Amino acid sequence: MDPQVILEQVLGYVDQGVALAKDWLLSPAAWSQFGLLIASYLLARIVNRILTPKLAGLLTPAADNTNALAKARRFLLNLLPLLLPLLAYAFTAMGEAVVTAMFGAGPVIGFGKRVFLFLAIRAFAKDILTDSFLHVLGKFILIPAGALYALGVLEPVVVLLGEARVSVGNIAFSALALVRGLIAGSLLFWLGHWSNSQSSAFLDRQEMRPAIRQLTVKTAEFAIFGFAFLLLMNIMGIDLGSLAVLGGAIGVGLGFGLQKIASNFISGVILLVEGQATVGDYVELDGGEAGTIIKMTARATFLETFDGRWIVVPNEDFITTRVVNYSDSGSANRLEVLFSVSYDTDINKVPDLIQAAVAAHPNVLSAPEEPDCELRGFGDSGIDFAVEFWVEGIDDGPNKYASDILFVVWNTLKANDIEIPYPHRVVEIKGHLPT
Repeated sequence: MDPQVILEQVLGYVDQGVALAKDWLLSPAAWSQFGLLIASYLLARIVNRILTPKLAGLLTPAADNTNALAKARRFLLNLLPLLLPLLAYAFTAMGEAVVTAMFGAGPVIGFGKRVFLFLAIRAFAKDILTDSFLHVLGKFILIPAGALYALGVLEPVVVLLGEARVSVGNIAFSALALVRGLIAGSLLFWLGHWSNSQSSAFLDRQEMRPAIRQLTVKTAEFAIFGFAFLLLMNIMGIDLGSLAVLGGAIGVGLGFGLQKIASNFISGVILLVEGQATVGDYVELDGGEAGTIIKMTARATFLETFDGRWIVVPNEDFITTRVVNYSDSGSANRLEVLFSVSYDTDINKVPDLIQAAVAAHPNVLSAPEEPDCELRGFGDSGIDFAVEFWVEGIDDGPNKYASDILFVVWNTLKANDIEIPYPHRVVEIKGHLPT
């Protein structure tokens, strides 16, 4: 295109703009709208200066007050920075109504009103939303949408997105539905995560079996996110009936390809309902896995060994194999320690001495049975005994029951001049010793 033609077009646009500006500058309607904008902002500042201290004093709770009402008051207190732009928006809306009644239209004051609302949205997204996820959502969704609204192009953009169609198989929806679904889905699943954490915290404070508590928490979690998914499909305008074919295919795939996952999930539910093992129990499986249960999920159970390692055991193993539960939620267990005495000892005195000494240990229980010292046999180097005793819990890292009782046995035998033998060997030499 000829540069001269382009220059003439540009100059034509400039002339149109200058003419429009002159028309606005000489228009009483434009000046009245500018005046109302300035008056609305100044009035908003005056009212804000009066109301903010009073509202702050009314909403500030005592420092040690942590009830629900105090939390709500602190939340409202954080919203006080929005008071000025919202007041300006409200007063400008009143001025717009006056200008519209007098001149039939108020584009200048309408634009100013939208700008005030955009400033409120921007302050809310930047300063009020402290949660990291909501802050990102406000920065990349809420502020751009507010900017489009302030410029007056939000409606055309919405119409354009509504006309653009997206098809996936037999499911068709608009680009607007996709954007709306992304926004609503993000909010719904954030809300679901928040409500799930709140319900978990509430259930943790209730008095119930740990297994039942955990099952209730998982049930609430599935219910919350299932409801969020159905609500999201409704918001996006997707007919759930159109998902029937896809759901059937997924169901067949789950049936053949994910049998183990389904089995582990059902086994986990059975474990939680029956309470055969729960968090805190020390268990040992047929496969040799042993440790304290620290977490139970829908698929597997996590064991922590004495050396700090984690073992992930599929829930199915707890149902299909033999499991020894040493803890059973803190029940008593019987332990034994072995020792020997010299053949020169009067063994009739040993049981009474050892039983009395072991019974005096603070962690040894008197029920279901008192400590019992038994003669086990005649060894190569000494006479073998064993003392059996009951304690609360198991002999693990924090609880050194066996070690403590061995100390008790040693000190008791030493105090009564009873010799603890060491291995003896008899060497027979045939023939004459070399000279």
